[in-house]
Amino acid sequence: MTKITLAQVAGGRGSPAERLEAAGRMAGEAAAAGASLICFPEQFVTGWSPKVPPGSGESLDGPLAAAFARIARENGIAVTGSIVEAGPENRPKNTAVVLDEDGELLAGYAKVHLFSPEGEDRYYTAGDRITTFSVDGTKFGIAVCYDLRFPELFRIYALAGVECMLVPAAWPCSRLSHWETLLPARALENRYYVAGVNTAGRPGAPCCGGSLAADPDGTVIGRCGAGEEAISIEVDPAAVHEAQSALPSLSDRRSDLYHRLLSKF
Repeated sequence: MTKITLAQVAGGRGSPAERLEAAGRMAGEAAAAGASLICFPEQFVTGWSPKVPPGSGESLDGPLAAAFARIARENGIAVTGSIVEAGPENRPKNTAVVLDEDGELLAGYAKVHLFSPEGEDRYYTAGDRITTFSVDGTKFGIAVCYDLRFPELFRIYALAGVECMLVPAAWPCSRLSHWETLLPARALENRYYVAGVNTAGRPGAPCCGGSLAADPDGTVIGRCGAGEEAISIEVDPAAVHEAQSALPSLSDRRSDLYHRLLSKF
């Protein structure tokens, strides 16, 4: 069993230093309660924006990633944070980073599906690969916010042997019902855990929390309200493999047929 904490914090409220200080406190509390990993929402330090100045961003060992590494190291817990990563042609990437309990970089995942309705695709460079990593015996994958609407990505992660997906997000109140539907659906259709960590909100704010986790049966096993809070869940890799064996939809796939069907369009 791997215990993880979903840290639902308000993105961009207060100064970056205040956000990081709060993140450090939450990481310490999570570690003291026995969690091996804590996950924060999409770009929670600065607040998510679909528009960023050309040439902005930092490397995977830049100042913000280093701050996450320090939080991980000081509290002895793996940390999933979010940065604007410098990218090609002056267009950065929207990247989730994972630091292990010693502050070493475990993984970096650049958001593959950029939110075109608000122009994120015009200001950012899309990622083009998945990333997996292991903490305390559980294999994790990462998707970011809008990625949740693309089941193909989550199926690829399932075929890569992932046992729990983390989904840091800045998901809006106006579509929170979609979030609450899609997270358990992705868990059920792939027979693994899915943990979505949304940005907290307040009256009139664009985001209003609702972070939740679902098990391989699609059953919600943890849920946040609208405000700032943290919840912990336990991930059991054995339950994933039992669920996938009991209902073998992954092995019953017809990948040979799907490619031929797609070629007709």
